Amino acid sequence: MNTDRTSPKSQSLWRVPALWLMIGGPAVVGGASLATLVGALRNADPPVQERAVAPSADSMTPAVQARNHVAASSR
Repeated sequence: MNTDRTSPKSQSLWRVPALWLMIGGPAVVGGASLATLVGALRNADPPVQERAVAPSADSMTPAVQARNHVAASSR
């Protein structure tokens, strides 16, 4: 009397849990990567135009003041 239900002959292939892990895991990852690709292509940001001129001294004033404040307070 053979009551072993885990033998490959007694189970159909789609009833083996390891098969669903081997097929389902990569299928989910593949679907997620395709969804990410479609979302990235549909909602692409426009390219940033580089400025050819250097920042002026006036625009750097807050950064310079903060740097000087930190340097003075750390003494």
